[in-house]
Amino acid sequence: MSLVQTAWARERPDVDTAPVGVIGRLHRLAAALTRELEAVFAAHGLSEGDFDVLATLRRSGSERTAGELAAATMVTSGGLTKRLDRLERAGLVVRRTSERDGRGRVVSLTAAGRQLIDAAWTDHMANEHRLLAQLDPRDAAELERILRVWLVQHEPLADGGADVAAPR
Repeated sequence: MSLVQTAWARERPDVDTAPVGVIGRLHRLAAALTRELEAVFAAHGLSEGDFDVLATLRRSGSERTAGELAAATMVTSGGLTKRLDRLERAGLVVRRTSERDGRGRVVSLTAAGRQLIDAAWTDHMANEHRLLAQLDPRDAAELERILRVWLVQHEPLADGGADVAAPR
């Protein structure tokens, strides 16, 4: 039992504090992992959101509409517009009129954007391997299984068919 659970058990013995052991630790771990991931993005001059957009474009193999990008990165259209403006000013993406629909716009990586995301992705994967190496491989596999089962309760498409934890 954690110190927090012990304190709450003393103050409120009528409330079961068992969830704190999982949820509290998971929340703290998520924050710690986010800091580790953001350090790699920052080393490439990217925010987590910028990385997410570039990675989504790169793994798509071509161009995407802003709506598709917003859905894949789980941000509002306004939030995505700000990211795209910043990435376009940096010369990493380009927006142009869609050839399929003259009213629509599509976004694609520039050569510089592709080069940057390829380098950042390589470092990101090395970082994630480093972080997972802190666990026994069997534990990592079991944790992935448990998280998949739990996540599908909160994100119905999380069963492997969707971009669940984009960009990771």
